[in-house]
Amino acid sequence: MRILFLGDVVGLTGTSKILKNLKSEIEKKNIDFVIVNGENSSSSGVGINIETCKDFYNCGVNVITTGNHVWDQKEILNYIENENRLLRPYNFYEPCPGKGFEIFETSKNIKIGVLNLMGNVFMKKCDDVFAISKKFTKNYKLKQNYDLLIVDFHGEITSEKNAIGQYFDGQATLVIGTHTHIPTNDARILKKGTGFQTDAGMCGDYDSVIGMDKENSINKFLKEKSSKHFPANGEATLSGVIVDCNIETGLATNIESYIFGKHLKNTH
Repeated sequence: MRILFLGDVVGLTGTSKILKNLKSEIEKKNIDFVIVNGENSSSSGVGINIETCKDFYNCGVNVITTGNHVWDQKEILNYIENENRLLRPYNFYEPCPGKGFEIFETSKNIKIGVLNLMGNVFMKKCDDVFAISKKFTKNYKLKQNYDLLIVDFHGEITSEKNAIGQYFDGQATLVIGTHTHIPTNDARILKKGTGFQTDAGMCGDYDSVIGMDKENSINKFLKEKSSKHFPANGEATLSGVIVDCNIETGLATNIESYIFGKHLKNTH
């Protein structure tokens, strides 16, 4: 089984690239299941709206994960309560709308768990991600509760992302970092069989500052005249990973970076 995970979708340019190309890429790459982090997919570059969720589902996305910007479009607060395909970080303070974990069953009766976590370092306040992860792995087991487990870790620093990857090694099929919008060239299978990449990168215009208009962003750093951040509107590149999964063990047999677009190239 092949799973495609796409990193943070930024603005209309990232969303449009997915809507125009995902179906053909699914067929070309023999993809069975698609997860997208959509927390920056609104036209403003922060949050996600209901229409975009529906567009993603219609073009082949099975699950949407999010992160610290999930509530920036207020319409999502009610929508997420009844839409189990849209996840928010599992370790958000409770009570909180929606879910951070769900098990999805494919047409071939394969159960795929998707867990959305958020880091604690330099991020919005949430419950201790390692304490929550320890509780999770006591209650849920690979090949008992689900055939495969995909973990989206939405975090700022590489050490925290690497630590969560090592913690879930052998207990998850894939641990993939999101949030920094820059793809890391370290896709690999850890010692106990879990696929891992520190950050998936973004689906957006890389002729930018992490998806935002570069001139406006530079002016902010220079403390010169600028406006509120807004997405760059050039051609987008899709960025993420493809992982091949062993249904018998629940672990990864292969992982490779996925790049589709103008500004970046695959290294494999």
